[in-house]
Amino acid sequence: MSESTGLDDLFSFEEEPPARTGRARGGRARQAFRLLLTAAGVTAVVVVGLRAVGLQLSLGIVVAGVLAVLAVRRVTAALAPPPPPRGGARAPAGEEPGTYNWAARDALRAAINGWERPLDWSSDNAERFTERILPRLGELADERLRQRHGLTRESDPPRARALLGEPLWSFLDTPSRRPPSPRDLAAIVAELEKI
Repeated sequence: MSESTGLDDLFSFEEEPPARTGRARGGRARQAFRLLLTAAGVTAVVVVGLRAVGLQLSLGIVVAGVLAVLAVRRVTAALAPPPPPRGGARAPAGEEPGTYNWAARDALRAAINGWERPLDWSSDNAERFTERILPRLGELADERLRQRHGLTRESDPPRARALLGEPLWSFLDTPSRRPPSPRDLAAIVAELEKI
């Protein structure tokens, strides 16, 4: 494989195109009927409201105004960005080809925060480091091994050990008594990049 995969590629996000759902027969007629029913109801309310305050307006003008407002509402709803996902789903992270997503989060900042906070939180506590950071580093190593060599540490331990090298293997396999220094972590990440 000649193509190199960096850790940044692991944090990238590609949104899948939405699935198309087929409309039932008569879908357009049902929408037109709902539009006309809504327009008639809103028109009736506007005419009654205008007459209640003593104003008289041609029924054609009121109907045209209501239809114009409904059309503008429909167009703006079609052009509006989708609402943010609820629950555990991620929001699109950046600029998509040909469009700009104004509601997108900064993916780099999110990735940095995803590491910075746990690293800071576990900088003084070896147990927290072993529980929070070490599994993430192991997942990164497994992902690199899977992408580059088609294996993981669990699927082929002897070959994974040879590819990772003894220092990185022992770091990931045996928890240390103290969290590594930032310099040590930088060396570990550099070793991960070399896989």
